[in-house]
Amino acid sequence: QRAANASPSTQFSDLLWAVWGINRPESGKRTAPSAVNRQEIDIYVITANGVFLYVATTHALIAVLTQDIRNLAGIQDYVKDAPVNLIYVSDLSKMGDAEENQKLMISFTNTGFIAQNVYLYCASEGLATVIRGMTDKPALEAAMKLKPEQGVILGQTIGYPKKSD
Repeated sequence: QRAANASPSTQFSDLLWAVWGINRPESGKRTAPSAVNRQEIDIYVITANGVFLYVATTHALIAVLTQDIRNLAGIQDYVKDAPVNLIYVSDLSKMGDAEENQKLMISFTNTGFIAQNVYLYCASEGLATVIRGMTDKPALEAAMKLKPEQGVILGQTIGYPKKSD
């Protein structure tokens, strides 16, 4: 484990790369599979400092909002205080002419692959994580100013394990 030695910024950068980074630059393919390489999932990062979009091609975060909207990232009490909430957003406009239910099924499956990468990375680094489906999606989507063809699939909270007493 590297958690004791890595700086939080390095650890966070490594997390994002492991989750959905580009690991085959010649083809632009990612660390998680994507049906027909559509890469329809966008990862938004919600912290106390705002909302950011992860851009894998430059391995950078782009500021979307500067407000703390962690209280909208999930209905569970701990979400509003967690250091990081990842929000998985599907952009159905990237899915071609497939039927909508097929687009959603593929997006759900691809999100599962990405979320599993988060679990594996967090386990290796001594971090805690939990996937969450309980979110007021319309309120979160409105606050994030998503386009009509975008929709929140799931959220995943990341933090530090509680210390044993």
